[in-house]
Amino acid sequence: MKPRPKTWETIPEMVLSTADRFGDAEAIVDGDLRITFAELTDKVRTAAGAYVEAGIQKGDRVAIWAPNSAEWIIAAFGLLTAGGVLVPVNTRFKAAEAGDIIRRSQAKLLLVRKNFLGLDFDFNDGKKNIPVIDLTSDFLKSGTPTERTVQSNDVADIIYTSGTTGRPKGVMMAHAPTLRLYQEWNDLARTRQGDRYLIANPFFHIFGYKAGCIASMIRGMTILPVPVFDIDHITDLVEREKVTVLPGPPTVYQELIKAHKKGGRDLSSLRVAVTGAADIPVELIRQIKEELPFTSIMTGYGLTEAGTITASRQTDSFEDIATTVGTACQGFEIKIAQDGELLAKGYGVMKGYLDDPEATRQAIDQDGWLHTGDLGAIDEAGRLKIIGRKKDMFIVGGFNAYPAEIEGFLLEHPAVHQVAVIGVPDDRLGQVGKAFIVRAKNGQDDITAEDLIMWAKTKMAGFKAPRYVEFLHVLPLNATGKVMKDQLK
Repeated sequence: MKPRPKTWETIPEMVLSTADRFGDAEAIVDGDLRITFAELTDKVRTAAGAYVEAGIQKGDRVAIWAPNSAEWIIAAFGLLTAGGVLVPVNTRFKAAEAGDIIRRSQAKLLLVRKNFLGLDFDFNDGKKNIPVIDLTSDFLKSGTPTERTVQSNDVADIIYTSGTTGRPKGVMMAHAPTLRLYQEWNDLARTRQGDRYLIANPFFHIFGYKAGCIASMIRGMTILPVPVFDIDHITDLVEREKVTVLPGPPTVYQELIKAHKKGGRDLSSLRVAVTGAADIPVELIRQIKEELPFTSIMTGYGLTEAGTITASRQTDSFEDIATTVGTACQGFEIKIAQDGELLAKGYGVMKGYLDDPEATRQAIDQDGWLHTGDLGAIDEAGRLKIIGRKKDMFIVGGFNAYPAEIEGFLLEHPAVHQVAVIGVPDDRLGQVGKAFIVRAKNGQDDITAEDLIMWAKTKMAGFKAPRYVEFLHVLPLNATGKVMKDQLK
């Protein structure tokens, strides 16, 4: 095999080089489907041709609203090879939530997996129909193989993240920073060529797509995509496919420890664990290291606007890994502002928010510091500890949940007069939502907490729906009329 170059300019260049670098090694194992790196590059070029023949121009955006699968990977890398811009959409979103992103991103095409989680979505923005293509159709196989030239600073993807207003913002990220960062991520996580990487983290999230698919292509790891987290299915795959790399939120490892204690499973192949995105008990890190076969455990801190900013090191103790998110990655600086907010600076910071220069100016100051919205502290060794979320965000099993957005949905219910949402601790998911509600005086004062929770689950993604509801006569307000959430906590 040819040695990999020190740098690649673009993601397509890196992906297409895998045929020479890794040849007949397995690139993807998805059920009965097994694809080598050489075969994958052929499929990616063919998919690129399909986009070109469908009228996709350089810089055009295409949305993918589908679960983890081989087709998702081919569709994404094929799009980039055609010079397009990837817009991944959260599979847990309802039609209105997904439609807002597809509309504002001005996607020219939407690829879906019909009927996944009961979703069957044809998009119409009121002015023109956006073509909707099922990933299981022949579309990706229909093109004449091609590749377009793209530049290292071109936008590669626009991944949407919500802010305190609850309105998702499209983070524009270029090719080169992603490649540089996830080469380092591989080094810090101690991945190896030939590793078998089970990716349960969703591809619409940077943990699944960038620290998953892209990291695998860089290193030459086999991707085993998992569309829905199911511990029995995951342990089956670990045992049968000899999985070596298994990142995820703390929930994944808690379930693996339970499965290990039950016995009857061969998990001995597991070597690399990577977690983060939630508070982690020190005892859990000790259990991962002592009760499971993992020899490398990494935790880190990142956000869509910059990717992975900090990561733990192999010399860190159990307590370091559990209570901090490590030190800054190469090329990043971190500091704490006077109000306690974590600021980050470096090559990996986004190009900006799509069509939102004001939000971009608020996020990135004149000196280039990204205001993360998280409150943190840095110890003498340079390790970062996340203390809280300046913007009230809380994390449910690895997914960011934003109270303002959830409150907006709950206010649509006729029984809700006022609402405030906070995150509360949860043993399994790290945090879950709790809604404090003042009932409307309109004859619906017999509404129960269970009724509202069930209703919420039909209106928003499951991780956003509150797990608890408490009714109050009034919400605690300050002099300016803002809810004092510290009193609710």
